[in-house]
Amino acid sequence: MKHFIACVFCVFTILGYTQDKNPSLFTLDVNVFSGSILQHNPDISHLITDHPSGLILSYNKKTYGFEDWESRYNYPDWGFSFVYQDLKNQTLGENYGLYAHYNFYFFKRNLNFRIGQGVAYTTNPYDKVTNFRNSAYGSDLLSSTYLMFNYKKENIVKGFGIQAGISLVHYSNANFRAPNTSTNTLAFNIGTNYLFDYANEPDYIPSSEEKKYKEKIKYNFAFRSGVNESDIIGIGQYPFYIVSAYVDKRLNRKSAIQLGTDVFFSKFLEELIYFYSVAFPELNVKGNEDWKRVGIFVGHELFINKMSVITQLGYYVYYPYDFEGQVYNRIGLKRYFGDKIFGAITLKSHGAKAEAVEFGIGIRL
Repeated sequence: MKHFIACVFCVFTILGYTQDKNPSLFTLDVNVFSGSILQHNPDISHLITDHPSGLILSYNKKTYGFEDWESRYNYPDWGFSFVYQDLKNQTLGENYGLYAHYNFYFFKRNLNFRIGQGVAYTTNPYDKVTNFRNSAYGSDLLSSTYLMFNYKKENIVKGFGIQAGISLVHYSNANFRAPNTSTNTLAFNIGTNYLFDYANEPDYIPSSEEKKYKEKIKYNFAFRSGVNESDIIGIGQYPFYIVSAYVDKRLNRKSAIQLGTDVFFSKFLEELIYFYSVAFPELNVKGNEDWKRVGIFVGHELFINKMSVITQLGYYVYYPYDFEGQVYNRIGLKRYFGDKIFGAITLKSHGAKAEAVEFGIGIRL
C-alpha cells in the first residue's frame, strides 16, 4: 500500500513542478458518467451485473505559451481529478480515486483528450472469508488510470462551458497482491466547466523555437525495485530488483528512441517455482530452475517539460523458466531533476497481464 501512496505523491509532485510564470487562470469541471464493465477476462464475468455510474471532479491549470513546451503541445492543461464510481455490484463495492492529469486539445481546441494516473481506494476488496468472490481487487488501494475523449466548449456564457464524450476507467493493483484480474469501465459522460477570471484570459503565445533540434546519443543507467506477488493467492509478497542500461537518441524536441537491456531479479518467481515443484509434481518443475531473466528492449520517450512518458517492448534472451511468455512491455512516467538525474514509475507487464509496478532512479549521461 505504501508503494501506491508513494506513486501518487510522486506524480502529483511532478505536476506541481510545472507551475511557472503563467497567469493563474484555471477551470473547474464536473462530469457524471454511466457505462459498463468490459469483460476482458472470464474470471470477472460474475462481477458484471449492472451499469456502473459515477462522478469526476477536476481542477485544470491553463497554459498559454509562457514556456516553450506549452506551445509545443498546443497549450495543454494540467491538473488534478477526483473520481467516484459505484460499480453496482455488492462484491466490488465503490471506488474513490485521486489523479494527476493532462488535457490535450485538437481541432481548434474543440476535441479534448485527457489522461490521468493516480491511486484509488476500494471499499470491498478480496477477503478469503468475507469477500472471496472479488477476484478483481486483491488490495484496498489500487493503481488507476483513466482516459477521457470529450467535445468541449469553454467560456460560452460568462465563464461557463459544457463537455460530453466517453471515458475509460481502469483499476488494478498491478500484482502488488493477488488476486488482480482488474476492471475496465467504458462510460458516457456529460458535464459542465467554469473558467475563473475569464475576462482576463490572455492570447496564446506562438512558439519561438527553432524547428531543428540536435542532441548526441545519451547513455542511461537505471535501478528499479518494488514488491509483488504471483497469481497464487496467499503465496506471499516478495521484493524484486531490476538493473537496466540503454542508449537513447533524440529525434526532435518531443521524442527519443531507445535500445537497451534489463536484468531481472524477481523473488516471487523463485517462490513460485518452488511452490509448483512441491504442490504440482505433474508439472515437472524441479524447483532448482533459475528464476533470473535477461531481456533486450526497444523503446520511445516522449518529453513533456521536465517529465516524460516512456514505452518499451522487450524480449527475454535469457529465459530459463517459462513465465507468461518471452515478450514483455513497460509503460510509465519519468521526472528529470536537472539534466541528468531522473526518477521513474513504470508498469511492467506481459501483454495486458501486469507483473509489477516499478519505482526507479537513474542517470542520463
